[in-house]
Amino acid sequence: MVYIASWQEYQEAAENLYTKSPNKARYCVKWRSSEGKLVLKITDDTTCIKFKTYSSIFLNRFEALNLSLMQKMQNKRPTPIAHAIGTPDITKDADQTRSSSPFVPQPAGPAAGGVKKKKPKKKK
Repeated sequence: MVYIASWQEYQEAAENLYTKSPNKARYCVKWRSSEGKLVLKITDDTTCIKFKTYSSIFLNRFEALNLSLMQKMQNKRPTPIAHAIGTPDITKDADQTRSSSPFVPQPAGPAAGGVKKKKPKKKK
């Protein structure tokens, strides 16, 4: 196990390790709130790379690494920005269609978080 001190080196090594053997690679995240410590580990049973930090500055970088690894795990490529601007946003259209429908479901019963009252016992 090797702790890498530089975030840039860890990110490159982690992505290279995953691309080298995607079927064997495992990625583990440990957060200890009592110590404020974040430990990231990626391994493929032959190589183990770890990164440890106590700084909250790395959270945005950690999120970017997670996004990158998840895209590789799902075999997706990031959408180019120029292409994304030209395409209409499907989620906004779907939200507008839903909000314009006359039927608005009202939460009711236990599924909405309410408590169902028990019926009183019958007296003999």
